Amino acid sequence: MDLVPALEEPLKKVLGPPTAKVMAEHLGLHTVGDLLHHYPRRYEERGQLTHLADLPMDEHVTVVAMVADARLHTFASSKAPRGKGQRLEVTITDGSGRLQLVFFGNGVHKPHKELLPGTRAMFAGKVSVFNRRLQLAHPAYELLRSDSEETVETWAGALIPIYPATAKLESWKIGKAVQTVLPSAQEAVDPVPAALREGRGLVPLPEALLKIHRPHTKADIEDARSRLKWDEAFVLQVALARRRHADAQLPAVARKPVPDGLLTAFDDRLPFTLTEGQQKVSKEIFDDLATEHPMHRLLQGEVGSGKTMVALRAMLAVVDAGGQAAMLAPTEVLAQQHHRSIVEMMGELAEGGMLGGAEQATKVVVLTGSMGAAARRQALLDLVTGEAGIVIGTHALIEDKVQFHDLGLVVVDEQHRFGVEQRDALRGKGKQPPHLLVMTATPIPRTVAMTVFGDLETSVLDQLPAGRSPIASHVVPAADKPHFLARAWERVREEVGNGHQAYVVCPRIGDEEDDPKKAGKKKSPEDEAEKRPPLAVLDVADQLAKGPLQGLKVEVLHGRMHPDDKDAVMRRFAAGETDVLVATTVIEVGVNVPNATAMVIMDADRFGVSQLHQLRGRVGRGSAPGLCLLVTEMPEASTARQRLNSVASTLDGFELSRIDLEQRREGDVLGQAQSGARTSLRMLAVIEDEEIIAEAREEAATLVAADPELEHLPGLRTALDALLDEEREQYLEKG
Repeated sequence: MDLVPALEEPLKKVLGPPTAKVMAEHLGLHTVGDLLHHYPRRYEERGQLTHLADLPMDEHVTVVAMVADARLHTFASSKAPRGKGQRLEVTITDGSGRLQLVFFGNGVHKPHKELLPGTRAMFAGKVSVFNRRLQLAHPAYELLRSDSEETVETWAGALIPIYPATAKLESWKIGKAVQTVLPSAQEAVDPVPAALREGRGLVPLPEALLKIHRPHTKADIEDARSRLKWDEAFVLQVALARRRHADAQLPAVARKPVPDGLLTAFDDRLPFTLTEGQQKVSKEIFDDLATEHPMHRLLQGEVGSGKTMVALRAMLAVVDAGGQAAMLAPTEVLAQQHHRSIVEMMGELAEGGMLGGAEQATKVVVLTGSMGAAARRQALLDLVTGEAGIVIGTHALIEDKVQFHDLGLVVVDEQHRFGVEQRDALRGKGKQPPHLLVMTATPIPRTVAMTVFGDLETSVLDQLPAGRSPIASHVVPAADKPHFLARAWERVREEVGNGHQAYVVCPRIGDEEDDPKKAGKKKSPEDEAEKRPPLAVLDVADQLAKGPLQGLKVEVLHGRMHPDDKDAVMRRFAAGETDVLVATTVIEVGVNVPNATAMVIMDADRFGVSQLHQLRGRVGRGSAPGLCLLVTEMPEASTARQRLNSVASTLDGFELSRIDLEQRREGDVLGQAQSGARTSLRMLAVIEDEEIIAEAREEAATLVAADPELEHLPGLRTALDALLDEEREQYLEKG
């Protein structure tokens, strides 16, 4: 039988090429199955508008309403100078409010005939403001006639599904397309084993698809949602469980530190004791390293919780056991900095093969793209001979030329900045798969960790090391209270007067060419309200040096500077020669200057919550307390201000990451870059559905342990193949 299964039928065949093309280009839908899984965003009850008072600006909305009145006006314009221009204004109402629709030119004839007072219709368009009133210009509309058979049938269901739509394809056109393919839902293969489905009281998949697209009652929607949520969580967790299972089958060299070796010598040198958290996490890592399967561990730790120390001890343990360790950093500034701080912490233990080096010592090399040829040649030689036990580098480490003597451990810093291919390429440099430790300072709520990094075991460092100071954070409302901003600069001067240093962070560099592509972009209402570009490093540095911070040594740092210049600026700042560093978010990750105690973040509302938390972690790294001032011009009632208030009110990164997620919704959690154009989670809300995800993870682990190849579950295999098409494959590879 060569018949294509019903759900794999291309939409082109079913709906015709023009509609299929729009669906593929704008919604990423290619097959009947894709369309059936394009779920309604919400449901309108007949005659219930998105309350007109609540219409969101700049969004495509769909409303069901009745025409109250319609008037045709003529006017003169450049195109119709003799007063021949025509404008049709239609007012619609739903009982809760009124909304104006406008049609111009030749577009007035059809609506003028059809939109008579008393007519009910669905309208879709983009909400804009004209003369301080909300309006829809040239909305698409569909009349709701109660006479013709077909429409009565279609609209008889009291709940009208409203689909995520685009300007090219209105919700009801998607709805009609769904009605066309809905009969195929009967042939949907159920991925969940029957026993599991019945045990959880879930409806079968074909029934869930019918109920989500054509519900008769709200209970139908609930049934469908519980079932579809479970599917998403379960299929994803099975995919992750299979990866964990496959990884556990890979061979790896067990790396156990030798007694009285490099690690012992290093611990003896430490001027402080490790926190309980560091000891506990180190033990988890050492236990993993001692097994003959590759470790896959995610180390989450607050900014400054001492992750680097834990990673360094793991690297030393591997060197002790005769292997090499590589640390991958996202930027050159960070690679150089890690190199400096690791060499400093190790002292003579980092001087392997040199006079004055300790007997257990090894060599620590750095490898970045901008190194000179001679230094680079030497570093490559040290790696291939095994002379260097530890290498720290940017993605330059991944190039073909780089050969290791015996790579045993890969430490990836700030995971979210590395693609999958990069990490796999580095893993491929070991004779056998090396152990892998992934570190992130962006706290990830447990559920997201279970979905995004579900194939990694997780360790969390939540204590700050002794000697760390608290950071006070305050919002500075520059527009409402300009004197607060003046006071902020005074505070910076006071910190410098007390022998400390400060950062000023801006969203932009300031030497950008005006990009015509960007200029044409539609602005959000918040941008419109401001009418000004984000503040830029070069402008702000200039104004500060001539104004409120005159007489202080002010320098700039940003991503487009030459690597040597960046390094020189960082060295001067670290040495205390610079008072104030005006920078972009280059400093967000890993920059460590204990003497820097104050940070002023300009246009703070332009940064995400996690990013602000990361930036703030750069101050208060020494014994003096830290101060972080979040400057914004956003009005008090705005969501942007609430976001800043939440950052100012807590130093708990996990709490903030929850707030961040609730505000951004799921699509972003998995990061657009990581999952192709759209997220695979359509129904599951990562924050709210924590229990479902946790239960699905357990069920999946049990099932995969019993039947790793899913031989007895063909339906589940099919669902996995669909989830793991090209883009998903890459996104899961992130782990």
